[in-house]
Amino acid sequence: MAEFGISMDGRAPVADIPAQARAAEEGGAATLWIACHLYLRDPITTAALALGATRRIKVALMAMSPYSTHPVFIAMAAATLDEMYPGRVILCLGAGAPADLKAAGLEATRPLVTIDETVKICRALLAGEMIDFQGQVFRPSGRRLANSGRNVPIVLAASRARMLRLAGKASDGVLISAATSPPFVKACLADAASPAGRAFLRAGIVYTKLGATEKEGIDPIRRPIGFVLRGAHHAENIRLSGARLDQAALAAAYAAENWPEVDRLVTDDVVRRHAACGTPDQVRAKLEEYRAIGLDEVVIGGLDDAPAIAAALAAVRR
Repeated sequence: MAEFGISMDGRAPVADIPAQARAAEEGGAATLWIACHLYLRDPITTAALALGATRRIKVALMAMSPYSTHPVFIAMAAATLDEMYPGRVILCLGAGAPADLKAAGLEATRPLVTIDETVKICRALLAGEMIDFQGQVFRPSGRRLANSGRNVPIVLAASRARMLRLAGKASDGVLISAATSPPFVKACLADAASPAGRAFLRAGIVYTKLGATEKEGIDPIRRPIGFVLRGAHHAENIRLSGARLDQAALAAAYAAENWPEVDRLVTDDVVRRHAACGTPDQVRAKLEEYRAIGLDEVVIGGLDDAPAIAAALAAVRR
């Protein structure tokens, strides 16, 4: 049986994080996946608050990007959290959302090389090695972490074939983005195949919203779905889902903060194909569809308060 996790996207007030973390732990979630979206709330601070409010649940920094944060600092953050809460920290690396990087004046050049080097640097530093790395992008040398010797798993957030293959070869797991359709998740897992016998986590985020009716579940999730699907890198995800969505128009509507147009473009059919929304029975059926594909952890996303987290976990575990 697949585990369930909870994703926190950085939109909730930071004062609400302890209650949300406790609701996730009490509801049986395996992991809190704390997003690193530029211009939203800082994931390292959020992770520290979540870990401090709970006793067992693991917390993943998701997904730290070497384009906005240097690999040495990424390793420092993971090691420091693991020093205080040993065995409860996961480091998730990724290039970052292209639109967010652009809004910060950052360019994601040579992503495959950059992420590969970041994995190697973080592994070496976390293991306690004296770093001497001469890469194409990064060249840290002559130092080691003060609090090294940390056993922190490294997972890659990936959705394209070459990055997925890198995840299978070089990391301890793969995280598939939110708003991805079941056919796309299945294709990603095939690309991320890892050597037999090696522990490898297969996780995927599924936007989830419970309602007394399907409409009550679908309506609040349109904008979070649109936020993700506006990215050009989700074209194959949309194609495999069979949905009809004008990505260029959606990106323009988001940039203009034209919310009625976002709601019009993200139709009921788009939401049904890319999320688990509606009554408890509808949500359970959709999450089971994702689980059956082969995910080890189905990460429930799109919930923004402790009662919603508690209700969703209670519904899926019935």
